[in-house]
Amino acid sequence: MLRALLLDFDGTLVDTERLQWRSYQHALAPFGVPMGIEEYRRHFIRSAGGSEWVCRRYALPLAPTELRERKAAAYGALIPGSVRPCAGAETMVRALAGRRRLAVVTNSVRAEVDVILEHLGWNQTFTAVIAREDYARAKPAPDAYLAAAERLGCTASECVVVEDTERGARAGLAARMLVVAVPSELTHDNDFSGCVRRLGGLAEITDALLDEIEREGPP
Repeated sequence: MLRALLLDFDGTLVDTERLQWRSYQHALAPFGVPMGIEEYRRHFIRSAGGSEWVCRRYALPLAPTELRERKAAAYGALIPGSVRPCAGAETMVRALAGRRRLAVVTNSVRAEVDVILEHLGWNQTFTAVIAREDYARAKPAPDAYLAAAERLGCTASECVVVEDTERGARAGLAARMLVVAVPSELTHDNDFSGCVRRLGGLAEITDALLDEIEREGPP
């Protein structure tokens, strides 16, 4: 039985990717780096190690960790007035809460995730929240999803992953879980090979759909 739904956070549950981009723009502005959305889309969303890439690409006089700290400060200031759930997120959460175990599984740090969950009134919604501090290797490694399954007391075969990016989908597949892709306008051209479904929105994720996926099994 598919007992748990493991949900990516940025770009899947919450519409934060453009806020993340704006925060990096703010952090990079003092160094004269005008990073566009396409650059961010390719090197921060689709691929891992965006901070490392931009520091190398523009020979910045700071380490990736410092760039992330500067970005985090800018991002924190944007959250209260700008963060919204992704389309269909509230519908899906209301429909499935109490019927399946719901977990947030993210590459973002816990401080950022907790602030957003509190802001949206979701701090008591999820059975588990797995943030970057909770596992060793970031997505596309499977560590985050394996940590979520362990926290929930589920096997990999009892979990369905929901992702909006190629590297997130690869993480779920590497964990030997079924993966549902819900691409955004920023990830529509990512490779979602191996996913059991590619959906147009989170509202399509229902008990009936999960039962159907369970009957069909892996592709």
